[in-house]
Amino acid sequence: MTATAQSYFTRIDDHRFLPTEHSVGAWREDELHLAPVAGLVIDYLERWRLENAPGLLFSRVCVEVLGQIARAEIEIDIEVVRPGRTIELVEATAVIGGRATLRARGWLLASSDTSAAAGHACDPMPSRAECVDESWLKRWRGGMIASVTAVQSAATVPGRAQAWASSDVALIDGESATSLGDYAKFLDLANGVSWRQDPAEWMYPNVDLTLHLFRQPEGRWVGYDTRAAFGAGGLGLTSSTLHDEQGPVGMLAQSLTLRPATEL
Repeated sequence: MTATAQSYFTRIDDHRFLPTEHSVGAWREDELHLAPVAGLVIDYLERWRLENAPGLLFSRVCVEVLGQIARAEIEIDIEVVRPGRTIELVEATAVIGGRATLRARGWLLASSDTSAAAGHACDPMPSRAECVDESWLKRWRGGMIASVTAVQSAATVPGRAQAWASSDVALIDGESATSLGDYAKFLDLANGVSWRQDPAEWMYPNVDLTLHLFRQPEGRWVGYDTRAAFGAGGLGLTSSTLHDEQGPVGMLAQSLTLRPATEL
């Protein structure tokens, strides 16, 4: 069951959503891309935070993929795993097509003014204006990829990419997403920007998405300073320093299962 709109999802009620054609995945037509679904779940968590824990901020969110992300109705619920005034752990479960498919655990930490101690050692990356080549991300198939504008640095090589991505497609039809949700719906694209191997020959889907933040991102453009590593034993890792247009905001890691496409 799929809705049609200029959005990735349409809302049924407080907990349930329908995907649109813009959410379709890169590997198969009958599944959803993790990127918008993870964005939907993180947006749901952030809406809960704004209402229930406004003095805390998400420092980490880990999305675990429990199986194929079916192109079907999504229902999300939240549980407080570890309550607290300054440190809290919450978990969101996305049931898709009647099956628990994603679990996202997020650590919330107390917000305070630490500007006097702020700093980082992250390398700068080229601005959007300096990235004039279309990103290799656009070589992938599927509705999600088709909905995205993506550019990359001329220095991009297989396994090492600096790219920017965004889209005018809304997360939820007729609604403004949270700032974190608007940013988070592009996170999973990091695994597609580096193109270490041709996906027609090799499959390397990720089984998780782990985001660590030291600053809350602003705006819809996501910058990926990404490295992809494939091991000799079937495992891979995509790691990215994430940016918004003001600079770096945190780190992203994706654990990959690597195998020849002929095995599927």
